[in-house]
Parts: sequence; C-alpha cells; structure tokens
Amino acid sequence: MNLPAALAVLALPRHLALMAGLAIFSAIVVRVMISIGVPDHPDPRKAHAHITPKSGGVGIVCAFLLGVLLLYRYGQVSRLAEPYFIGVIAAAVLIAAISFIDDLLNLPFLVKLLTQLACAGVAVASGLWVHMLALPYYGTVDFGAAGIAITLGFLVFVTNAMNFIDGLNGLASGVTLIASLFLAGIAGLHGGFFVYTASLLLAGGVLGFLPFNFPKGRIFMGDVGSQFCGFMLALFGVAATRFQGVPLSFLLVPFLLSGVFYDVAFTLIRRLLAGENIARAHNGHLYQVARRAGMDSRGVAVLHWGFAALGGITALAFLAAPSALRPAMGLLPLAVQLVWTRYVIRRARIARLDRW
Repeated sequence: MNLPAALAVLALPRHLALMAGLAIFSAIVVRVMISIGVPDHPDPRKAHAHITPKSGGVGIVCAFLLGVLLLYRYGQVSRLAEPYFIGVIAAAVLIAAISFIDDLLNLPFLVKLLTQLACAGVAVASGLWVHMLALPYYGTVDFGAAGIAITLGFLVFVTNAMNFIDGLNGLASGVTLIASLFLAGIAGLHGGFFVYTASLLLAGGVLGFLPFNFPKGRIFMGDVGSQFCGFMLALFGVAATRFQGVPLSFLLVPFLLSGVFYDVAFTLIRRLLAGENIARAHNGHLYQVARRAGMDSRGVAVLHWGFAALGGITALAFLAAPSALRPAMGLLPLAVQLVWTRYVIRRARIARLDRW
C-alpha cells in the first residue's frame, strides 16, 4: 500500500464518523423542509401524480457547507491553498442560493444558464480551472488560457445534466452518492485529500436525504439539490486534476456520470435533429421514456445507480491500466449505454409511444 492510500485508510474512521454525523444533520434539515412544504405540482411531463414538497436538497447543501467549513477550520491535511478553498466555499454558497431561488420562482432557462455561468466564474476566478488534461495516447496536454473556457463549460454542463436527470425518485441522489464514494476512494488512493474528504462530505449530505426520496418520494431534491450536486461533482473533478499531489484524469467525473452524460447528450442531439426547442421542458429523456413505456421507476433509478458504479469501476481500471489499453476501457460505459438505448427504443415501440 502506498503512503497516500495508507494515510487515507488511517483517517477513514474519523471521516466516516463525520459523514454519518452530516447524514443525520441533513436528515433533520430535510424533515424541516417537508414541514415547510415548497410545493412541486404535477404536470404531464412529471412522474408524480400528487403535490409533493421539493427543495429537500437544502439538507444536502447545509450538511455539505457545515462539513466544508469544519474542513476549512480543522482539516490540515485536506486543505487546499487559501484562495482555492475560499473559491470552493463561495461557489458552493452561490450555486445553492441561486438554485433555491430557481425552485421558488422557476427562472427562465437563459437566466438560469447565466447565473450558473456566474457561479462557475467564481470558482475559476479563485484559480480552480484545468490547466492540463491527461489523454490516452497523447499524454498530458497543456491548454493554457483555453482551460478557463473548458472549465466554465464543464461546470455548467454537469450542473445542468444532473438537473435534467432528476426526474425519478432516487435517481439523481443515488447516482450522486455512488459517484461521490467512488471519487473519494480514487482520490484517497492517489493522495488527493481535499477531493477525498469533500466527496465524503457530499456523500453524507446525500445519504441523509435519500431515505426520504427513495423508494417513495416524500420530498424531492428540487433544483437546489440537483444543481448543487452536479456543480460540486464537477468542481471536485476540476480540483482532482489541478491541485493534487498526483494529477488525476479529467475523465473521472465523466466516467462516474457516464449514464447521465449519455442520456443528456443523446436527448439533446435527438431533439436538435427533430427541430425542437431544446430550452422547453419535456419528458423525452431515455429514463423518462423507459418509465412511460412501462418500466418500474424504481428499477430505472437503480439501473442508473449501476451505471454510476460501472463508471467507477471503469475509472479505477482506467487509472491502473497501461496507456495503450485505456481507450478500450473507456468504451465499456458507452457500449452499455448503446445497449440501454436499444432496449428503451424497443420498449417504446411496443408501448406505441410515437412522440418522445
């Protein structure tokens, strides 16, 4: 066992205790949000048939921010340099506040996009942006100033991707939990102690929320939960490449969220080709079509958890494999998604869903 992995193992009991404490704190906040009851009204594109409270993601946000403030104060090993750490906290607070306002007011898509870009800009302004990218065959590529635009685009895309996928009980929260745990494990093995600890903090917040949302949805994450989770996972991916003792591949988060990325990209391309307004709300994502075609919504959610776990296993293999083998490994999640797409299309035809 190498030194970084040994240090992560030694710290694990304390970090698991912190994660459990944050899960309890998150659950308390979620119960308060159920009582407050920010309503989510059903409509034809949504999966629920009754008014259900949303913004349960406030519990995730509060737990994470409490944890990261404790980390800032006491976590000497897991600290980032001061400007970067403050950038993480500021960006997290800003995306949480804006996405909660979105829950309350249902902001227009363009306004939402611009505010997300502003949140990403706060992180980038602190120095959290990708300078270099590790690619199979090509090795390390230095992007220079272009890395700023890449980082901004990546943060905004992942934030929206998680927001789009949050349409079934437990789907987005379960994927976030699994992705966070894998990311923590991978970062711990490679000496990325900030990403290791921060991922466990996010996992704790989600763990406290998930029992209220799956298998039965007593409350939904809302935009404040889905956008926050997507933004933070993307930010961890950036931090993993930029500031750790052993640089990690920028492909880690795309591997972990391969099911989410594929669904969003496939749906976006399909709607563009059909001449549809991509900013208009719809129920044409693959996971939504699968549910409309008769699949149990809980099964669809669990299947996406499996996609996240497969992405984590692939990421571990990718980092350990020789460079020549990495491209083939990277194709495994894509192959699984192609099989899933074919299955959904077949079910949709059987159910005679002419319009997605």
